[in-house]
Amino acid sequence: MSLKVAKAFLLAAGLGTRLRPLTERVPKCLVPIGGRPLLSIWLEVCERLGLREVLINTHHLADQIQSWVRSLQSPVRIRLSHEPILRGSGGTLADNRDFIRSGEDFYIFYADNLVAVDLTPLERFHRTHDGALTLGLFRAPEPERCGIVALDAAGRVENFEEKPQKPRSDLANAGIYLARSELFDYLPKDRFLDLGHDVLPGLAQAGKVWGTVLPGYIRDIGTLESYWRAQQEWPSAKRAAP
Repeated sequence: MSLKVAKAFLLAAGLGTRLRPLTERVPKCLVPIGGRPLLSIWLEVCERLGLREVLINTHHLADQIQSWVRSLQSPVRIRLSHEPILRGSGGTLADNRDFIRSGEDFYIFYADNLVAVDLTPLERFHRTHDGALTLGLFRAPEPERCGIVALDAAGRVENFEEKPQKPRSDLANAGIYLARSELFDYLPKDRFLDLGHDVLPGLAQAGKVWGTVLPGYIRDIGTLESYWRAQQEWPSAKRAAP
């Protein structure tokens, strides 16, 4: 049975404080990678997946993102959701529940990560279980700086911990999710809600979240050091992408 996914959330409203002074003038999701805005790279991912529509949340320097969207010519429709007060990754999903129909599967992407990955294994694995969420994972060289999972033999997430002092594994959250609409049942409205801190640990305890390692390149560009390293790595990472 094929999996028809038409929509994605591109979570892009972060302040990018660790990327200052770059993000004093440019929102984090538009910092250039190889001369192109990071969001352009993500939009290409969405186009290759055949997605019909994406929702991008905005906050810091939102006018620049609006201008970027107006300049685009893309087969993917873009809906902007401005947040005068940051709502958190889970809060953005809860606030935009009407973007997803009941029974519809959808992607969630952290748009401040740089990736060149094959998402076919994620979709294939998602079809093997009935959980609310499938996490894309990677093996982190510094797991104490990431959201870390422990998996059982079948790939069900037994434990999730954000930036643990003593990581139980090196399997890290890549900020790439494939979700079922059931996820919204676990997202209380009208509050700040972070997926890593407030949602994923409870989902793991309930046995509702699964994970699989993604092949390819994944880098969080949240610091200046990581950002400059990404600039050096990106040409070869893109060529070697699955």
